[in-house]
Amino acid sequence: MKSLKVLIVEDDLVMAESIQETLEQAGHEIVGRARSSREALNVIKQQIPDLALLDITLEGTADTGIMIAKQMTAIAPMPVIYLTAHDDQSIVAQAQETRPAAYLLKPFRHKELAIQIELAYYNYKAQHSTLVNPHTSLSLFLPVDQGKGYIKVNKKEVMYLLAAGSYVEVHTVKDAKPLIFSMNLGYLAQFFMIQGFHRLSRSLVVNLDYIERIEKGQLFMTNRDAALPFPENQHRDLLQRLAIVRTP
Repeated sequence: MKSLKVLIVEDDLVMAESIQETLEQAGHEIVGRARSSREALNVIKQQIPDLALLDITLEGTADTGIMIAKQMTAIAPMPVIYLTAHDDQSIVAQAQETRPAAYLLKPFRHKELAIQIELAYYNYKAQHSTLVNPHTSLSLFLPVDQGKGYIKVNKKEVMYLLAAGSYVEVHTVKDAKPLIFSMNLGYLAQFFMIQGFHRLSRSLVVNLDYIERIEKGQLFMTNRDAALPFPENQHRDLLQRLAIVRTP
């Protein structure tokens, strides 16, 4: 059995520790434990797990495991297993919309959990083995001429994505003029978010590697003289994503 990288989303500390101990004894690696959407997304921005275990009901937050599963799989498709004490059919129906690999009712046997993880992962890989994942691929083919053709975009060469009405401007380091695509930024951005990109506003996604200077509410990018404005309330969050050396 391959050692899997697993993310645990569970609000009960004792339960989370018990699950982690069980999976580590089975030879798997826990890449992170989370109790909210924000914590879970922060984990997968650092490392994409092979599989996620999610409690559906999370205390102390408005988030649910189902909502978090939708957010995570939009960034990086992966098999998910729900862990819950509820067998309410309405909750089951909501969970089914995310096509989970398994749905385990608490309390469950730890041996059963280990078996379900192995089955879920291999079934998922078998179903997706012939597909190229656009979320993790280093390049994309984006539609031009109303879908009559496609143009290759190397993600590493993209400096930023900028919404312009119903279009998205893709600014690359090698092109003076942006590539323009007829699509929503929210839709296109999902294919960039795990490769060093950061969304600063509803209209701007930047590649952190091409930031040359940061001023209050302004970014200066490689090979660009004009500044990019961004919301000042995002300043602190942006700095947390960068290697900042502060004055002692």
